[in-house]
Amino acid sequence: MNEVKVLDKTFRKSISHDKIMETVARMAADMDRDLMGKDPLFLSILNGAFIFSSDLFKMLQMPCTISFVKFASYAGDSSTGKVKELIGLSEDLKGRNIVILEDIIDTGLTMQQFLPVLEKKKPASVRIASLLYKPEAFKGSYSIDYIGMSIPNDFIVGYGLDYKGYGRNLKAIYTVI
Repeated sequence: MNEVKVLDKTFRKSISHDKIMETVARMAADMDRDLMGKDPLFLSILNGAFIFSSDLFKMLQMPCTISFVKFASYAGDSSTGKVKELIGLSEDLKGRNIVILEDIIDTGLTMQQFLPVLEKKKPASVRIASLLYKPEAFKGSYSIDYIGMSIPNDFIVGYGLDYKGYGRNLKAIYTVI
């Protein structure tokens, strides 16, 4: 399937499922190398990162735990510029090595507002992992420790990313035409 229709928009395949899985495997290997013996807690940002987090978590070889946090900053196909926390943290983060899992970082607004919340909980360390990164859109003032792929500043769906809630179940990633 090289093109898909999601609601009123047409998308063309831009990243194959095989390429995604190779990228996730590389990221898992890098994290195992860097975090083995550090008992990390992975925080997956919902909804978009749930598929990436699931695939990554199954590939990790180290002892680790995972939890989920949900924020919203999109309406339809564009960022609203405001982040609203929907589901907060329930774990004790004091002294823990945290790895935040994101499906995509574009403007970086969500993370920019989430990092101070985490720092108040006194973790030992905080690392950020994003399957996809849009350097042209990024406005954050923090570093991303694990980047799967840098992509153009286009609107995409698939592999957890959505358009008005649809398209998350596509195995590949598609770019709007």
